[in-house]
Amino acid sequence: MSEQHLDYRSSGVDIEAGYRSVELMKEHVKRTARAEVLGGIGGFSGAFDLSALSKMKSPVLLSGTDGVGTKLKLAFILDKHDTVGIDCVAMCVNDIACAGGEPLFFLDYIACGRNEPEKIASIVKGIADGCVMAGAALIGGETAEHPGLMPEDEYDLAGFTVGAAERDELIDPVNVTAGDVLVGIASSGIHSNGFSLVRKIFPMNERNLMRHVDELGMNLGEALLTPTRIYVRALKALKDKGINIHGCSHITGGGFYENIPRMLPEGARARVNRSSYTVPPIFKLLQKEGNVEDEMMYNTYNMGVGMVLAVDENDANAVIDTLKAAGESAFVIGDIVSGEKGTDINE
Repeated sequence: MSEQHLDYRSSGVDIEAGYRSVELMKEHVKRTARAEVLGGIGGFSGAFDLSALSKMKSPVLLSGTDGVGTKLKLAFILDKHDTVGIDCVAMCVNDIACAGGEPLFFLDYIACGRNEPEKIASIVKGIADGCVMAGAALIGGETAEHPGLMPEDEYDLAGFTVGAAERDELIDPVNVTAGDVLVGIASSGIHSNGFSLVRKIFPMNERNLMRHVDELGMNLGEALLTPTRIYVRALKALKDKGINIHGCSHITGGGFYENIPRMLPEGARARVNRSSYTVPPIFKLLQKEGNVEDEMMYNTYNMGVGMVLAVDENDANAVIDTLKAAGESAFVIGDIVSGEKGTDINE
């Protein structure tokens, strides 16, 4: 009886598939290159030349990390993987922009049950798309195959970014004062938060996700998978105009009630007028089919507002005009008053 020889493939890890994935993703990574990137894909680390920071008076590095969460379940069901990478990038770089910085580079981590090179390349394409939108270089990443730990056809996706800003250009909550106006920048939909509730409200099967919904003007799955909007260039446009942003809040998990107070100093309270803009149909559909109370909606979702800025009342029109010129929809949604730190949602 011949002796059986084991190898890594027999344990569930396909090294050759890993090599194939790297080859397929190279074309996407190349699109994100910046002059500061040193070397190419395939090394043990990503290298980025920081000598340009020496021209800054007082450079500060900013970092952010996040994932896509259970929104990935929809990608699995619909077998559509080319947009979740944009979500991953957006969740990280929007936080950098929110602090007043610009992202420099990005790294991704993909954990999968089985490495399917074409699927991995599709995910990385989305990551590269997001990096191009944000002006960040994709300088490295990791694809880890976890047989026996994860289902073969599933994966998890997370990212990490580093950005930079001048110290005196950081957006500091101490500058937010009573009388400031709140400007909301429109979201592209649900973005990447609250999908555990979404999956309880809508049956998660291909037939339901593929059904056309008239009020959405598209299939339900298309609406839910719409990637998170990236606001880096829009906020840079405001900086380039010399407009002073007193406070900035990225509306992610926790909605208005948790995120807006994060940009407030003690003694300042935000008042949001929910009739000041039109809530997108996807949120109305969610609320109706799930019988979700108003407070829970505003405590879970962005409700059509992906970023909230606190600015001087006299700058509000210039802010909105600049954002519109940058391709964003923006509108005054409320103001800042004296009071206990927090958020009020008014009619």
